[in-house]
Amino acid sequence: MRDLVKLVCTECGEENYHTNKNKKLTPERLELKKYCPRERKYTIHKEKK
Repeated sequence: MRDLVKLVCTECGEENYHTNKNKKLTPERLELKKYCPRERKYTIHKEKK
């Protein structure tokens, strides 16, 4: 049930984080506010296809 997903920064486009997601409970894409080391600030990270 749980799948490994990559989180991509919306501002710089870099893949910074990997996380697990339960596809049955959250079928839509994840969108989390995480720290981007390239931008040196907190940005929105979205789930990559």
